[in-house]
Amino acid sequence: MVSRRNVVSRPKGAPQAVRLRVTALGKGAAIPCAPRLDPNRLWGSACGFIYEGISTLLLISLFLFYPAMAATSDPLMPRHHVEKATFAGGCFWCMQHPFDKLKGVISTKVGYTGGQKKHPSYNEVSAGGTGHAESVQVEFDPSKISYQQLLDVFWRQINPTDADGQFVDRGDQYRTSIFYHSEKQRRLAKQSKAALAASGRFGNPIVTKIVPVTTFWLAKDYHQHYADKNPIRYHFYRYHSGRDQYLDHIWGNHREN
Repeated sequence: MVSRRNVVSRPKGAPQAVRLRVTALGKGAAIPCAPRLDPNRLWGSACGFIYEGISTLLLISLFLFYPAMAATSDPLMPRHHVEKATFAGGCFWCMQHPFDKLKGVISTKVGYTGGQKKHPSYNEVSAGGTGHAESVQVEFDPSKISYQQLLDVFWRQINPTDADGQFVDRGDQYRTSIFYHSEKQRRLAKQSKAALAASGRFGNPIVTKIVPVTTFWLAKDYHQHYADKNPIRYHFYRYHSGRDQYLDHIWGNHREN
């Protein structure tokens, strides 16, 4: 029988598997002893395993996604130039939707511009007296769609001979205007207006104003992309406004909407 005194203490620094010297088995004989479980070592091993796993996953992710990340973050890589165009053509619900569908248009938003009142509300503008017009602002990539093309779409949404509003919506807040953001846009807008007047398509003078853009006050989210959020109400209003009937009559097969 092995007694406690037959056990030789494990020398400092020896392996955890202790070798026991037992007289009964003969001098120098030894049997292995089960290692003593150290909670601290177990926790350290578990943490090390988790750390190595996470590190491996991070390295794999970096290997897979770094080329794409580098391509978008490299300051020397060419970036697309974004420009803005701002138009007023009566009800801004009807003006936003046609631009949303164009390839090269990045985003559109509706709001108010051309007036004096700061932070105007929809009710204030629609009641008149703020000087603002309901407007649409378009962000576009000029490498995919030109400002001239946007002007062509704009003319095909409005009655440019009406100085007192657009269709069923009456008042200066529903006037037609081109708000230019640069001298180039001003020049192109004037050329486009002159070409339209010379075409003889309209029997009356074109009264659409070409003016510099001022602060664009964003309308509430309810009005943004109204045609997509409320298609039934939008189409009901648009049809009964008389806009489509007029545009079909003026442009016929050349209409873009």
